[in-house]
Amino acid sequence: MAQTLVDRRDVDFVLHEQLEVERLSQHDRFSEFNRKTVDLIVSEARNLALKEMAPTLRTSDEEGCRFENGSVYVPEAFHRIFELFREGEWIAMTEDPEVGGQGMPSAVALAAKNFFHAANFPFMMTILLSHGAAKLVERFGTDKQKSLFLKKMYSGEWGGTMLLTEPEAGSDVGALTTTAVKQDDGTYLITGNKIFISSGDQDLTDNIIHPVLARIEGAPAGTAGISLFLVPKIWVNDDGSLGDSNDIVCTGIEEKMGIHASPTCSMALGGKGKCRGTLLGAENKGMRGMFVMMNEARLDVGMQGVGCSSASYLNALNYARERVQGRALTATGKDAPGVAIINHPDVRRMLMNMKVYSEASRSLLYYIGLCEDLCHITQDPAEQARWQQIINVLIPIAKGYVTDRAFDVCSQGVQIYGGYGYTKEYPQEQYLRDTKITHIYEGTNGIQSMDLLGRKLTADHGEGFGLMLTKVRETIKTAAAVSTLAPLARDLSAVVDKLQETADHIRQLAMSEQMLTAYAHAYTFMEATGDVVMAWMLLWRAEVAAKALEKGAKKKDAVFYDGQVTGARYFIRTLLPLTLGRMASIMAGDNAINEIADESFGG
Repeated sequence: MAQTLVDRRDVDFVLHEQLEVERLSQHDRFSEFNRKTVDLIVSEARNLALKEMAPTLRTSDEEGCRFENGSVYVPEAFHRIFELFREGEWIAMTEDPEVGGQGMPSAVALAAKNFFHAANFPFMMTILLSHGAAKLVERFGTDKQKSLFLKKMYSGEWGGTMLLTEPEAGSDVGALTTTAVKQDDGTYLITGNKIFISSGDQDLTDNIIHPVLARIEGAPAGTAGISLFLVPKIWVNDDGSLGDSNDIVCTGIEEKMGIHASPTCSMALGGKGKCRGTLLGAENKGMRGMFVMMNEARLDVGMQGVGCSSASYLNALNYARERVQGRALTATGKDAPGVAIINHPDVRRMLMNMKVYSEASRSLLYYIGLCEDLCHITQDPAEQARWQQIINVLIPIAKGYVTDRAFDVCSQGVQIYGGYGYTKEYPQEQYLRDTKITHIYEGTNGIQSMDLLGRKLTADHGEGFGLMLTKVRETIKTAAAVSTLAPLARDLSAVVDKLQETADHIRQLAMSEQMLTAYAHAYTFMEATGDVVMAWMLLWRAEVAAKALEKGAKKKDAVFYDGQVTGARYFIRTLLPLTLGRMASIMAGDNAINEIADESFGG
């Protein structure tokens, strides 16, 4: 039977053959998660995605969300799915069982999310935000806050959000104007307005706990004076019971290009002067909490992109095998029969692009999950720090680069369907619409490129970037020992050397008087780095596959493994040479972007 969401064979390949996640079960923290258990989790996630979530993708998009009499109503079908998530304990997959989680490895949880996002990622927005908000409580909350909120949020009894953006403070968080005034009882009165708040209100849970960024009276200007507060929709009494409604209300929801089934709310706090909250963490340290949630969210946004691109690719592949149109280019005679469009070279080009980017992106995100797992199980602080440095470097690639390529994949998914892809008869156009938001929220992709250059390359003098390249070179070394892959390993090695040179150059530029020139090329640098990371993942896949072929794989597996070797060859020989052009432009350092006069843009 043709697959339509995520290729299960590929998921198993990444988890068990490329990353060998069952090795984690050798450690006490993950002792229960042997291969049998991992496979069961993935199977259950796949069944939930296919049978319950995917059928609601189109209907929930068409129904959308309603704002009536100050309340928000999500698509009706979401209520059943949400209950299934609660019953299956899917909200807190990686968290400690003592606080309501399943304690599973991050790499395995990401595999489950891969299916969920492919099936209906607008629904998943509420799940992700509830988990992220609960994580803040777990990380920074007092014993009382944890007792009141944590299990109910991880269980899905209560929801969660993140109130960050304001009309004049989007990417510039430090410009926010929401204020907090301390009261005699230790609570704070919060006043302000927030916009673009995903699931700021919904009718799935009895309560919503809002982490809110605000500035305490007298606090320093900018990000240094921002604090984080917990503001419940309904006040929670000391005994855990629900009290009166808090003075935080949704004032409207946005009409958007995509993710119609996810409510994007405008929120007013303290309109009646009675919005109460409690400080979460230390005063003026709110940005630290925000970044904890943001890094988790950015990885999830990358998975949203991978989910959409996975489904768009499989749909396009199935369609290309069935849609007969035109004769083969090699056919002779007027009576030559039509062929399925998968036989046409340009369609095969698009399918190959979709295949390699979808698969390499999956490997990357699961690998970041594995790095997080290795951080948890190591007893060596220095080793833990190294894994964290690698994660830090890869997060802007996972969010910025991966979602860029996911949008490209979804666009090609429309193209393969031709005119049908542009209609609502097929899901391709929705995947394209929905994926666009992944470029924008949780820090635009331009901000991801600035983060890669400024925080991840320059701030630590390139140490984390160097650790990542060391991992790439380790793969190149082992792949070079496989005769069929040695030429590809050599090609990638040369590009990695050039990337190291380019990274050193742009880092020095960023620390000089030519800083603006460096940042003018930051996005190109992120793209070049992302290209190399994709090549790394694909060569790693090819190495595993080639060794399996050498051992004599079964026919069905051999076809899959051949696809891995061919995919790596295509990327490294056909797409990666273009990366050298990106790096050449960075090294040339032309500053036209900054030197053009504002008036010269026209208008």
